[in-house]
Amino acid sequence: MSQSKTMIGLVKETRGPGAVLKEVPVPVCGVNEVLVRVKTSSICGTDVHIYKWDDWASRTVRTPNVFGHEFAGIVEAIGSEVTNVKVGDYVSGEGHVVCGICKACRTGNAHVCKNTLSFGITIPGCFAEYAVIRASNVIHNDASVPPEIACLQDPLGNAVQTVLSGDVVGKSVVVVGVGPIGQMAIAVAKACGSGRVFAVDINPYRLKMAEAMGADVVIDSSQQNFVDVIREATGGEGAEVVLEMSGHPVAIRDALKVAAQAGRVSLLGIPTQEVPFDLAQDIIFKGLNIQGITGRRMYDTWYQLKGLLDRKRIDLTPLVTHHFTLDRYEEAFDLMASGNCGKIVFWHDRVS
Repeated sequence: MSQSKTMIGLVKETRGPGAVLKEVPVPVCGVNEVLVRVKTSSICGTDVHIYKWDDWASRTVRTPNVFGHEFAGIVEAIGSEVTNVKVGDYVSGEGHVVCGICKACRTGNAHVCKNTLSFGITIPGCFAEYAVIRASNVIHNDASVPPEIACLQDPLGNAVQTVLSGDVVGKSVVVVGVGPIGQMAIAVAKACGSGRVFAVDINPYRLKMAEAMGADVVIDSSQQNFVDVIREATGGEGAEVVLEMSGHPVAIRDALKVAAQAGRVSLLGIPTQEVPFDLAQDIIFKGLNIQGITGRRMYDTWYQLKGLLDRKRIDLTPLVTHHFTLDRYEEAFDLMASGNCGKIVFWHDRVS
């Protein structure tokens, strides 16, 4: 590691819009932690919320803080009690730092630990030259996976958990909202043997990308009622699996309506307001299976996504549409907020 004890990091410094690229101390790893030299990182929708500083961010994010949580890099140093990682390892990491002792953690549900600290949200993250993560959260990367893809595994895990929280083999699948995680969900569903996959959005750029990721039918819901289109395409039955990724209140209500009798609706999108719906007609009498999805199951989901990614069962290359250096963060965040992109990757070892 460089002898310098400071580094450049992208900091959410004040509790308002924007961020600051500034010199900050290089983090020091504790006895059970590792120091990673970040090679690549990618912008998540959560990072956009933090950058724009919406209501969710104001309630959740600690400041000042280096943000960002999707990364790949090389281990530079390890704590004295670390045994599962060595210097030079090529790694990424699980962003939920959990307590390990609450009931959820002790019953196989650590992904919903009520004491979770979130990398890049409530503790320092990866939009910097170096980052510290708990050794137990380290994910080793196969050398064949390039850094611009390896840094996408955190959101890929969200897609994998959403798709594989039930059976998809041969079943009709609707992905409502095809931002980056929705795009990944399309690829995962197809790789895991789904029937027809319908992609729903209002963004023409992302609908075109959805076709490249394997969607069989794309629907611009600003031009067509997707409930009617999908019901007609399924002989009036509706979709057996509905994956709601948008968080838009109207889309959530329509996701319930488009689901087939006894179908599954998995909810990953986060609404910014209360969502009214007809509980009796759209859920109870239809016998729907409704699931709330957050993060990745620790660590079942990681093994599933590694099996898909490392064995080349899915290809995320079309999803990476733009590359930036960290000093161009304003341009990158403006582009991400526009929706006219896939995943945006920062290269930390390059100069603009």
